Amino acid sequence: MSPRPQPGREFVLTLSCPDQAGLVHAVTTFLVSHSGNILESQQFDDRLQNRFFMRVHFDVSDPTVSLEELRTGFGPVSQAYGISWRLQDASTPTRTLIMVSKFGHCLNDLLFRRSTGALNIEIPAIVSNHREFEPLARTYGIPFHHIPVTKETKAEAEARLLGLVDELDVDLVVLARYMQILSDDLCKQLDGRAINIHHSFLPSFKGARPYVQAHQRGVKLVGATAHYVTPDLDEGPIIEQDVVRVDHSRTPDELVAIGRDVEAQALSRAVKWHSENRVLINGHCTVVLR
Repeated sequence: MSPRPQPGREFVLTLSCPDQAGLVHAVTTFLVSHSGNILESQQFDDRLQNRFFMRVHFDVSDPTVSLEELRTGFGPVSQAYGISWRLQDASTPTRTLIMVSKFGHCLNDLLFRRSTGALNIEIPAIVSNHREFEPLARTYGIPFHHIPVTKETKAEAEARLLGLVDELDVDLVVLARYMQILSDDLCKQLDGRAINIHHSFLPSFKGARPYVQAHQRGVKLVGATAHYVTPDLDEGPIIEQDVVRVDHSRTPDELVAIGRDVEAQALSRAVKWHSENRVLINGHCTVVLR
Protein backbone atom coordinates (compact mmCIF):
# COMPACT_ATOMS: atom_id res chain seq x y z
CA MET A 1 0.00 0.00 0.00
CA SER A 2 1.36 3.44 -0.95
CA PRO A 3 2.09 5.93 1.87
CA ARG A 4 -0.73 8.20 2.94
CA PRO A 5 -0.60 11.70 1.39
CA GLN A 6 0.58 14.48 3.69
CA PRO A 7 -2.34 16.74 4.69
CA GLY A 8 -1.95 20.25 3.34
CA ARG A 9 1.20 19.33 1.42
CA GLU A 10 0.01 16.95 -1.33
CA PHE A 11 -2.66 17.78 -3.89
CA VAL A 12 -4.36 16.29 -6.94
CA LEU A 13 -5.23 18.34 -10.02
CA THR A 14 -7.53 16.80 -12.63
CA LEU A 15 -8.53 18.54 -15.82
CA SER A 16 -10.09 18.15 -19.24
CA CYS A 17 -10.28 20.57 -22.15
CA PRO A 18 -10.03 20.80 -25.95
CA ASP A 19 -6.66 19.47 -27.04
CA GLN A 20 -4.21 22.23 -27.95
CA ALA A 21 -0.53 23.03 -27.90
CA GLY A 22 1.07 24.15 -24.66
CA LEU A 23 -1.27 22.47 -22.16
CA VAL A 24 1.29 20.38 -20.30
CA HIS A 25 3.74 23.29 -20.31
CA ALA A 26 1.09 25.58 -18.82
CA VAL A 27 0.31 23.11 -16.03
CA THR A 28 3.94 22.41 -15.15
CA THR A 29 4.78 26.13 -15.22
CA PHE A 30 1.93 26.76 -12.78
CA LEU A 31 3.22 24.01 -10.47
CA VAL A 32 6.80 25.28 -10.52
CA SER A 33 5.64 28.82 -9.74
CA HIS A 34 3.92 27.47 -6.61
CA SER A 35 6.85 25.30 -5.41
CA GLY A 36 5.14 22.19 -6.77
CA ASN A 37 6.89 18.88 -7.43
CA ILE A 38 5.12 16.21 -9.51
CA LEU A 39 4.82 12.86 -7.74
CA GLU A 40 2.60 11.14 -10.30
CA SER A 41 1.17 12.22 -13.65
CA GLN A 42 -1.13 10.60 -16.20
CA GLN A 43 -2.66 12.04 -19.34
CA PHE A 44 -4.86 10.92 -22.23
CA ASP A 45 -5.49 12.53 -25.58
CA ASP A 46 -8.86 11.51 -27.05
CA ARG A 47 -8.13 12.06 -30.72
CA LEU A 48 -11.66 11.13 -31.77
CA GLN A 49 -13.17 13.90 -29.64
CA ASN A 50 -10.10 16.19 -29.75
CA ARG A 51 -10.14 16.34 -25.97
CA PHE A 52 -7.28 16.19 -23.48
CA PHE A 53 -7.41 14.70 -19.96
CA MET A 54 -4.80 14.95 -17.21
CA ARG A 55 -4.28 14.02 -13.56
CA VAL A 56 -1.33 15.34 -11.57
CA HIS A 57 -0.48 14.36 -7.99
CA PHE A 58 2.05 16.81 -6.61
CA ASP A 59 3.46 18.16 -3.37
CA VAL A 60 4.58 21.67 -2.46
CA SER A 61 7.79 22.56 -0.65
CA ASP A 62 6.66 26.02 0.47
CA PRO A 63 4.67 25.55 3.72
CA THR A 64 2.83 28.83 3.14
CA VAL A 65 1.18 27.63 -0.09
CA SER A 66 -2.43 26.64 0.63
CA LEU A 67 -5.15 24.85 -1.31
CA GLU A 68 -7.02 28.15 -1.70
CA GLU A 69 -3.92 29.86 -3.10
CA LEU A 70 -3.39 27.03 -5.57
CA ARG A 71 -6.99 27.20 -6.75
CA THR A 72 -6.80 30.96 -7.16
CA GLY A 73 -3.51 30.68 -9.03
CA PHE A 74 -4.82 28.07 -11.46
CA GLY A 75 -7.84 30.20 -12.38
CA PRO A 76 -6.09 32.23 -15.11
CA VAL A 77 -4.57 29.06 -16.60
CA SER A 78 -7.96 27.38 -16.83
CA GLN A 79 -9.52 30.44 -18.45
CA ALA A 80 -6.76 30.72 -21.04
CA TYR A 81 -7.18 27.13 -22.21
CA GLY A 82 -10.89 26.51 -21.54
CA ILE A 83 -10.14 23.93 -18.87
CA SER A 84 -12.66 22.11 -16.67
CA TRP A 85 -10.78 21.19 -13.51
CA ARG A 86 -10.70 20.10 -9.88
CA LEU A 87 -7.94 20.69 -7.36
CA GLN A 88 -8.16 18.73 -4.10
CA ASP A 89 -6.06 17.99 -1.04
CA ALA A 90 -4.88 14.43 -1.72
CA SER A 91 -5.31 13.38 1.90
CA THR A 92 -8.94 14.45 2.28
CA PRO A 93 -11.23 11.38 2.45
CA THR A 94 -14.27 11.26 0.18
CA ARG A 95 -17.43 11.48 2.30
CA THR A 96 -19.36 8.45 1.09
CA LEU A 97 -22.94 7.50 1.86
CA ILE A 98 -23.63 3.81 1.19
CA MET A 99 -27.05 2.47 0.23
CA VAL A 100 -27.96 -1.20 0.51
CA SER A 101 -31.00 -3.50 0.49
CA LYS A 102 -30.87 -7.20 1.39
CA PHE A 103 -27.56 -8.29 -0.18
CA GLY A 104 -24.65 -7.21 2.00
CA HIS A 105 -21.52 -8.48 0.24
CA CYS A 106 -20.62 -5.14 -1.36
CA LEU A 107 -21.41 -3.20 1.82
CA ASN A 108 -19.32 -5.53 3.95
CA ASP A 109 -16.42 -5.34 1.51
CA LEU A 110 -16.43 -1.52 1.45
CA LEU A 111 -16.61 -1.31 5.24
CA PHE A 112 -13.70 -3.72 5.65
CA ARG A 113 -11.53 -1.96 3.07
CA ARG A 114 -12.28 1.37 4.72
CA SER A 115 -11.32 -0.03 8.13
CA THR A 116 -7.95 -1.27 6.82
CA GLY A 117 -7.15 2.02 5.06
CA ALA A 118 -7.41 0.51 1.58
CA LEU A 119 -10.07 3.11 0.71
CA ASN A 120 -9.59 6.78 1.54
CA ILE A 121 -13.26 7.36 2.28
CA GLU A 122 -15.26 8.50 5.29
CA ILE A 123 -18.70 6.93 5.75
CA PRO A 124 -21.07 9.27 7.64
CA ALA A 125 -24.14 7.10 7.03
CA ILE A 126 -25.55 3.85 5.71
CA VAL A 127 -29.06 4.03 4.23
CA SER A 128 -31.30 1.03 3.60
CA ASN A 129 -34.90 0.25 2.79
CA HIS A 130 -34.59 -2.76 5.14
CA ARG A 131 -33.10 -3.29 8.61
CA GLU A 132 -30.96 -6.39 7.97
CA PHE A 133 -27.64 -4.55 8.13
CA GLU A 134 -28.31 -2.23 11.04
CA PRO A 135 -26.24 -4.47 13.39
CA LEU A 136 -23.34 -4.44 10.90
CA ALA A 137 -23.42 -0.64 10.74
CA ARG A 138 -23.44 -0.52 14.54
CA THR A 139 -20.35 -2.77 14.64
CA TYR A 140 -18.44 -0.18 12.62
CA GLY A 141 -19.92 2.73 14.57
CA ILE A 142 -21.67 4.18 11.53
CA PRO A 143 -25.14 5.76 11.79
CA PHE A 144 -27.81 3.63 10.09
CA HIS A 145 -30.87 5.21 8.50
CA HIS A 146 -33.86 3.01 7.70
CA ILE A 147 -35.79 4.64 4.86
CA PRO A 148 -38.50 2.24 3.63
CA VAL A 149 -39.67 2.72 0.06
CA THR A 150 -43.08 1.99 -1.43
CA LYS A 151 -44.74 3.30 -4.56
CA GLU A 152 -46.66 5.77 -2.41
CA THR A 153 -43.66 6.93 -0.32
CA LYS A 154 -40.94 6.97 -3.00
CA ALA A 155 -40.89 10.78 -3.34
CA GLU A 156 -40.74 11.23 0.43
CA ALA A 157 -37.97 8.62 0.76
CA GLU A 158 -35.85 10.31 -1.91
CA ALA A 159 -36.38 13.70 -0.25
CA ARG A 160 -35.08 12.21 3.02
CA LEU A 161 -32.07 10.80 1.20
CA LEU A 162 -31.24 14.15 -0.41
CA GLY A 163 -31.64 15.77 2.98
CA LEU A 164 -28.99 13.43 4.37
CA VAL A 165 -26.69 14.09 1.43
CA ASP A 166 -26.87 17.83 2.08
CA GLU A 167 -26.83 17.63 5.88
CA LEU A 168 -23.82 15.28 5.98
CA ASP A 169 -21.93 17.06 3.19
CA VAL A 170 -21.76 13.85 1.17
CA ASP A 171 -19.39 13.73 -1.83
CA LEU A 172 -20.33 10.30 -3.16
CA VAL A 173 -23.36 7.99 -2.95
CA VAL A 174 -22.67 4.28 -3.50
CA LEU A 175 -25.50 1.92 -4.38
CA ALA A 176 -24.02 -1.26 -2.91
CA ARG A 177 -26.76 -3.55 -4.25
CA TYR A 178 -29.52 -1.10 -3.41
CA MET A 179 -32.51 -2.68 -5.11
CA GLN A 180 -34.62 0.38 -5.78
CA ILE A 181 -34.77 2.38 -9.01
CA LEU A 182 -33.93 6.04 -8.42
CA SER A 183 -36.15 8.67 -10.00
CA ASP A 184 -34.86 10.68 -12.97
CA ASP A 185 -34.82 13.81 -10.84
CA LEU A 186 -32.71 12.19 -8.11
CA CYS A 187 -30.30 10.79 -10.73
CA LYS A 188 -29.83 14.27 -12.16
CA GLN A 189 -29.20 15.79 -8.72
CA LEU A 190 -26.56 13.12 -8.03
CA ASP A 191 -25.01 13.38 -11.48
CA GLY A 192 -21.36 12.34 -11.42
CA ARG A 193 -21.39 11.48 -7.70
CA ALA A 194 -23.40 8.26 -7.47
CA ILE A 195 -21.99 4.83 -8.35
CA ASN A 196 -24.02 1.66 -8.92
CA ILE A 197 -22.99 -2.00 -9.28
CA HIS A 198 -24.85 -4.74 -11.11
CA HIS A 199 -24.18 -8.16 -12.59
CA SER A 200 -23.14 -8.35 -16.23
CA PHE A 201 -26.03 -10.52 -17.39
CA LEU A 202 -28.12 -7.47 -18.21
CA PRO A 203 -30.03 -7.01 -20.42
CA SER A 204 -30.26 -10.73 -21.28
CA PHE A 205 -31.25 -12.08 -17.86
CA LYS A 206 -33.50 -9.71 -15.94
CA GLY A 207 -35.55 -10.21 -12.81
CA ALA A 208 -34.96 -11.66 -9.37
CA ARG A 209 -33.08 -14.84 -10.39
CA PRO A 210 -30.58 -13.88 -13.10
CA TYR A 211 -28.00 -16.49 -12.04
CA VAL A 212 -30.53 -19.29 -12.38
CA GLN A 213 -31.38 -18.06 -15.87
CA ALA A 214 -27.69 -17.80 -16.69
CA HIS A 215 -27.07 -21.35 -15.47
CA GLN A 216 -29.93 -22.65 -17.58
CA ARG A 217 -28.40 -21.01 -20.64
CA GLY A 218 -24.92 -22.34 -19.90
CA VAL A 219 -23.08 -19.05 -19.53
CA LYS A 220 -19.27 -19.16 -19.54
CA LEU A 221 -18.58 -15.73 -18.02
CA VAL A 222 -19.79 -14.19 -14.76
CA GLY A 223 -19.10 -10.50 -14.41
CA ALA A 224 -20.07 -7.15 -12.94
CA THR A 225 -20.24 -3.51 -14.02
CA ALA A 226 -19.70 -0.43 -11.84
CA HIS A 227 -20.98 2.79 -13.37
CA TYR A 228 -22.21 6.26 -12.61
CA VAL A 229 -25.94 6.56 -12.07
CA THR A 230 -27.98 8.30 -14.76
CA PRO A 231 -31.70 8.45 -15.60
CA ASP A 232 -31.03 5.71 -18.20
CA LEU A 233 -31.27 2.62 -16.01
CA ASP A 234 -27.94 0.73 -15.76
CA GLU A 235 -26.54 2.63 -18.75
CA GLY A 236 -24.43 5.32 -17.09
CA PRO A 237 -20.71 5.91 -17.83
CA ILE A 238 -18.83 2.73 -16.95
CA ILE A 239 -15.98 3.00 -14.43
CA GLU A 240 -14.96 -0.64 -14.03
CA GLN A 241 -15.92 -4.13 -15.20
CA ASP A 242 -14.64 -7.56 -14.25
CA VAL A 243 -15.33 -11.16 -15.31
CA VAL A 244 -14.58 -14.71 -14.17
CA ARG A 245 -14.72 -17.73 -16.45
CA VAL A 246 -17.06 -20.55 -15.39
CA ASP A 247 -18.18 -23.83 -16.92
CA HIS A 248 -20.97 -26.41 -16.89
CA SER A 249 -19.88 -27.85 -13.54
CA ARG A 250 -20.96 -24.76 -11.60
CA THR A 251 -24.32 -24.85 -9.81
CA PRO A 252 -26.58 -21.78 -9.65
CA ASP A 253 -25.54 -21.23 -6.01
CA GLU A 254 -21.88 -21.32 -7.00
CA LEU A 255 -22.52 -18.79 -9.75
CA VAL A 256 -24.17 -16.52 -7.19
CA ALA A 257 -21.13 -16.77 -4.89
CA ILE A 258 -18.74 -16.05 -7.74
CA GLY A 259 -20.90 -13.15 -8.84
CA ARG A 260 -20.87 -11.62 -5.37
CA ASP A 261 -17.08 -11.68 -5.28
CA VAL A 262 -16.80 -10.06 -8.69
CA GLU A 263 -19.37 -7.39 -7.80
CA ALA A 264 -17.58 -6.49 -4.57
CA GLN A 265 -14.19 -6.22 -6.26
CA ALA A 266 -15.42 -4.18 -9.23
CA LEU A 267 -17.31 -1.79 -6.96
CA SER A 268 -14.41 -1.30 -4.55
CA ARG A 269 -12.07 -0.43 -7.42
CA ALA A 270 -14.59 2.06 -8.82
CA VAL A 271 -14.99 3.71 -5.41
CA LYS A 272 -11.21 3.79 -4.92
CA TRP A 273 -10.54 5.40 -8.29
CA HIS A 274 -13.32 7.93 -7.80
CA SER A 275 -12.08 8.83 -4.33
CA GLU A 276 -8.56 9.31 -5.70
CA ASN A 277 -9.85 11.65 -8.44
CA ARG A 278 -8.81 9.23 -11.17
CA VAL A 279 -12.15 9.12 -13.03
CA LEU A 280 -13.10 11.82 -15.52
CA ILE A 281 -16.37 11.67 -17.43
CA ASN A 282 -15.96 11.87 -21.20
CA GLY A 283 -19.44 12.13 -22.72
CA HIS A 284 -21.15 8.77 -22.21
CA CYS A 285 -17.98 7.02 -21.03
CA THR A 286 -15.11 7.62 -18.62
CA VAL A 287 -11.38 8.15 -18.67
CA VAL A 288 -9.74 6.35 -15.73
CA LEU A 289 -6.22 7.67 -15.19
CA ARG A 290 -4.39 4.95 -13.22
